[in-house]
Amino acid sequence: MELAYIPSPSRGVLYLGPIPLRGYAFCIIIGVFVAVWLGNKRWIARGGRAGTVADIAVWAVPFGLVGGRLYHVITDYELYFSEGRDWVDAFKVWEGGLGIWGAIALGAVGAWIGCRRRGIALPAYADAIAPGIALAQAIGRWGNWFNQELYGKATDLPWALHITSSTDGRMPGYYHPTFLYESLWCVGVALLVIWADRRFKLGHGRAFALYVAAYCAGRGWIEYMRIDDAHHVLGLRLNVWTAIVVFVLAVTYIVVSAKKRPGREEIVEPGAAEDGSDAGTDGETKTDGEPVKSEEPADAKAESDAESESGTEVALKDEEKSEAADEAADDTADKPADKTADETESAGKKS
Repeated sequence: MELAYIPSPSRGVLYLGPIPLRGYAFCIIIGVFVAVWLGNKRWIARGGRAGTVADIAVWAVPFGLVGGRLYHVITDYELYFSEGRDWVDAFKVWEGGLGIWGAIALGAVGAWIGCRRRGIALPAYADAIAPGIALAQAIGRWGNWFNQELYGKATDLPWALHITSSTDGRMPGYYHPTFLYESLWCVGVALLVIWADRRFKLGHGRAFALYVAAYCAGRGWIEYMRIDDAHHVLGLRLNVWTAIVVFVLAVTYIVVSAKKRPGREEIVEPGAAEDGSDAGTDGETKTDGEPVKSEEPADAKAESDAESESGTEVALKDEEKSEAADEAADDTADKPADKTADETESAGKKS
């Protein structure tokens, strides 16, 4: 018996109250939410609108799930269509079996549809969500732990995975936890992409290509450690060859793209900049291109009206005083003139 090891779960089903939820499906769901959350933050930081990533994910996620399942079923068709197998099992995604290559390929088609509907360039969107996809993979790999599947060769290392039940006919024992290796690798890939994107201002799909290349570099050696049944080509597992080919394509894209379109996109989502400038200072907003001042609070408006009325009353009183003073001055000026006229008339009578 090993002194230290990673235990396997006693069951692959979680219960949310009375509702059963397979651990594999739970990990996929959590991974999707993390990818959308991080992608949304990065998209906003690049100048896009909040919520755009989630809107496009509505297209990308279903396409990705279908693509991942199709790749798995096609490359492992004997599990579903050979003698004694039930082809209906091909639709039981919750029991495990998603190929990352198919998920990325068909997920990209779904993302392209979503981006096209919003007038967004797919490479810019891919750059924003790349680290989130890597983290989603890191979380999703724990679904293999729940299912006790896709482990590596037997080992006596302290972090060996203890397999208690197996659906592939292998004996229970201690094996390399390849799911854990890939999960940790994907976390490292996410951190690498975030750092490189900040350091080199990656744009035009290069951040996504870096994620793909880095993931393939790890998937190659991790795939080589696995002992589950797989098709082999020239002595290597099919997924190893896939990782090599995709790695070369991703690196080639990074080099060629950097020469043709250096730097990063200035605008990732048309109209987002104008939306951001709509909110002005001091509570002013713009509508249809014209400034509209916000209404004053009721108390401030009442106080302003009272001050205006008070000022009007003072002005009226000052005007009345001015008119009274003018009348008094006119009376004073008329009296001496009347007195002089009376004296002159009296003197004429005496003479």
